[in-house]
Amino acid sequence: MDTNIVLLSRVVHRHLVDDAGDRIGRIEDVVVRLGDVPHPPVVGIVVRFAGRDLFVPARKVGSLADGEVRFLGKRVDLRRFERREGEVLLARDLLTRNLINFVGGKLIRAHDIIVAQSDGAWSVVGVDPSRPGLAGKLFSRGDAHRVVDFASIEPFVSHVPTAKLRIPYRKLAKLHPAQIADLVEAASHEEGEEIIEAVGEDVELEADVFEELDMVHQVEFLESRSDEEAARILDRMASDDAADLLLEIDQERRIPVLAYLEPGQQAKVKKLLSYNSETAGGLMSPDFVAVRVTGDVAAALGAVRDSTAPSAALNVVYATDDAGHLVGSVALATLVRTDAATSLSEVIGDEPSHVHPTWDLHRTARLMSDFNLTVAPVVDDDHKTILGVVTIDDLVEQLLPQGWRREFGMSRVEE
Repeated sequence: MDTNIVLLSRVVHRHLVDDAGDRIGRIEDVVVRLGDVPHPPVVGIVVRFAGRDLFVPARKVGSLADGEVRFLGKRVDLRRFERREGEVLLARDLLTRNLINFVGGKLIRAHDIIVAQSDGAWSVVGVDPSRPGLAGKLFSRGDAHRVVDFASIEPFVSHVPTAKLRIPYRKLAKLHPAQIADLVEAASHEEGEEIIEAVGEDVELEADVFEELDMVHQVEFLESRSDEEAARILDRMASDDAADLLLEIDQERRIPVLAYLEPGQQAKVKKLLSYNSETAGGLMSPDFVAVRVTGDVAAALGAVRDSTAPSAALNVVYATDDAGHLVGSVALATLVRTDAATSLSEVIGDEPSHVHPTWDLHRTARLMSDFNLTVAPVVDDDHKTILGVVTIDDLVEQLLPQGWRREFGMSRVEE
């Protein structure tokens, strides 16, 4: 089976000629129809003739790989080209535009597009993200490995306004929230809104993505939402992240948004807002697991299973006396390795290394580093009550400079 491959840049602006070799017009674009197939078929070309754009169906077009593109029909339809639903113009809509590459979860720039002919039919098979000037040498120098399979590509609807496209949630859901956040941060605001709208089908995923966004983008996207919509997102975020974000929105919106929060989340956020954001109290999560020391390992594991606390906060279980005062802690791994009937008092350690809510982030980091802690309890001045926990992932994120993803190339358009 013979296969012809051609770059879009070598088709656009060539001439369509008749059987006698006379020029009919100049090729302006290649039209494909998007659908469920991984490699969308070419349905025709747009030809400029006498100052108007005409549509020539693929069945009336000779090989695009030839030096001249030959018209195979008898007469040219002189009606102006009108795009139909689902049709994409490769040059106008995709060339030099951002596209989502779901393999690796990155944005790529389509510096050229690869079209292939198989069994007489042409289809789009790939995108070349090479910088301008390199794409034309793609096949001659053996760099075909740089081509991204079009099956893993998704265009933005803002690039194709009449195609009624929508970024598929099912593809985004396979990416980690941090990867989706990287896509949003690398995209334009309009493109980012499309991604956020797509993940909005899953309110939990939407909240996870918002937590991963830098503060600038979080605020930017909340500005276009009503107070109630903003509260819906904050409700599903970790309470410490929700409190941080609430402080960044316009002051006149804070109380109305806070009022829309669910009562449980509202109480947690209000408590966190009483602490300086640059302290352990401002960073801590009020969600953790504490059980009575009089129980057994089975009860402690059951409390972990029933908890809605973030996974990072569940690495350690805290033990309290009958008055609710902290008496010790035990690693989750230790509980899993211990017989379920064992008394909890036999496996807990003494009062764990801890921090206080007024400690600054660097002092908190030093203690967690010295004692190799992935999660540290925040206790009151009397060393009796656990107020919350600081997890290592939240601490590292807070200590890193703003915009670090961009500075280290984590969120950028791949070339």
